[in-house]
Amino acid sequence: MEEWQQEFEWLRVRHWVKDRFGRKELPDLNAVLYLIGMQELGKNQESFTKEEKQDLMHLAICHLLSEDGYFEFEGMDADGWPHWKPMLPVDIEGLVAQEALLQRKVIAYFAPLLSDTTNN
Repeated sequence: MEEWQQEFEWLRVRHWVKDRFGRKELPDLNAVLYLIGMQELGKNQESFTKEEKQDLMHLAICHLLSEDGYFEFEGMDADGWPHWKPMLPVDIEGLVAQEALLQRKVIAYFAPLLSDTTNN
């Protein structure tokens, strides 16, 4: 994906999330990862502790990077939280490159929702 395409699709995801959840501002990467983590956790819970919010973002990252073999799903713990095992080192150097990788993965995650005209 060309850089301009990624920027466009990333902005499209952010606008979709903003509109879908009635937010006033576009969400940043952390907010979108938090949302994915909540979706992947699959629990209907009103609020999360700060530590749980961090765990949700980690859960999202593990899920997104599992497609490339970086993580493997181990199973659920007694509280219903998924656990992932690292399989490969994430050797992406620099914050910009890491964010670009996660943005590409988020774009792919949201692609079915963005292409479903009945869901918009």
